Amino acid sequence: MKKIFSGLFAVVALTNLATAQTNAVQQYIDTYKELAINEEIRTGVPAAITLAQGLLESDAGRSELSLSSNNHFGIKCKSDWTGNVVYQDDDKKNECFRSYTSVADSYRDHSDFLKTRPNYAFLFQLDPADYTSWAYGLKQAGYATNREYAKLLIKSINDNNLQQYTLVALNRIKNGTQQDVASNDADNATEDSYSLNDDKSNTATAAPAVNIEVLDGAYPQHEFTINQTKVIYATAGTSLFALASNYNIAYKKLLEFNELDKIDILQKDQLIFLERKPKKSLSKDYHVVAASETIEDIAQKEGVQLQSLYEYNKMQKGLQPAPGEKVYLHPGKPTYFPKLLAKRK
Repeated sequence: MKKIFSGLFAVVALTNLATAQTNAVQQYIDTYKELAINEEIRTGVPAAITLAQGLLESDAGRSELSLSSNNHFGIKCKSDWTGNVVYQDDDKKNECFRSYTSVADSYRDHSDFLKTRPNYAFLFQLDPADYTSWAYGLKQAGYATNREYAKLLIKSINDNNLQQYTLVALNRIKNGTQQDVASNDADNATEDSYSLNDDKSNTATAAPAVNIEVLDGAYPQHEFTINQTKVIYATAGTSLFALASNYNIAYKKLLEFNELDKIDILQKDQLIFLERKPKKSLSKDYHVVAASETIEDIAQKEGVQLQSLYEYNKMQKGLQPAPGEKVYLHPGKPTYFPKLLAKRK
């Protein structure tokens, strides 16, 4: 009987603990959502990301650092900080952290910290509604040492429906209503002009792939196919880690499909294949080389494996075809091989 009662007490205690945690998280969101929304309007840092970081870094406002210094984002002093400070053990003992007179000051400094430092600049090229890329981008840029940091942010955003506050901010910007409005804006955000259908973080459930003939690089924003292979058009600043996660593809496989070196953040707009490309074109004999176009570009545009193009055109790796030449897209006996230029990647 004692064991039964002990078990019941343990269950009740755990339930109460979980309820207290849930209440603390929701209270934090309700208290600071307007700060996050206004910071997105002011600087472009997504409200969902701000709230998720605030929840994680401050333990929903209950951490020693947040209580002693209003520092909700774990920002350390750095050499340029001239304000008040506190000292606390972190990665090292007795580290210097910024101290603020109010939580609002902490939120403002967090936004400015991201906005003004070069290593975070690429984040502001991302769609603010693409919280997955933002989360992985923050980790890539070195915001936190925790290897699971991006996943923790994404989980918090999904579990607490934080994306709605990003959408509220985007709608206020679009409609020119940047002042605080009724809290039910969050409930109506997905029905307004900027909706979850515009959210690039949901691309994994986008419209079915459609094989298209691309004109002037006018690629669609949803998944499509080239050479009967699934592909998307990703913009500069996109995180390959995030894409791999969105499409449930191993990161190494995504690199392999696209014959890329080990990178995360894309430095230019480019096609990213979600499946292995065929060894030959299923519809074309050759590709006419455009000005400044590389053999790597052609492999992506035609959806053919790069190594196959080298073989079909008797090209050594590192050389490039000259503009106006034909690059053959399948095995056979071409009448001539393309004139080659020195490396021009």
